[in-house]
Amino acid sequence: MNVIARRTLIEFWNKHPRSKEALETWYREALHATWTSPADVKRLYPGASILRNNRVQFDIRGNEFRLVCAMRYDKGILWVKFLGTHAEYDKIHAETYNGRPA
Repeated sequence: MNVIARRTLIEFWNKHPRSKEALETWYREALHATWTSPADVKRLYPGASILRNNRVQFDIRGNEFRLVCAMRYDKGILWVKFLGTHAEYDKIHAETYNGRPA
């Protein structure tokens, strides 16, 4: 998959160093994945939540952090739409959030 935007991941793990290893692992796996459907995502990440609007929510570091991506399965592209703590995630609407205040 073409992962947009890695810089968001880097900025986050610089702010939350405990997330770095898990996010690097997720990034490598997503980069090399060939996800053509939500079922493909679930095979690699059974704990991922498939949301409406072609969104997927990943639990990072034992659910300490949440990552929401918009998927274009047909184009092999995913966009990081949200990355934050579990508490921050609870304040957004993951199916429509685009990086602006909720």
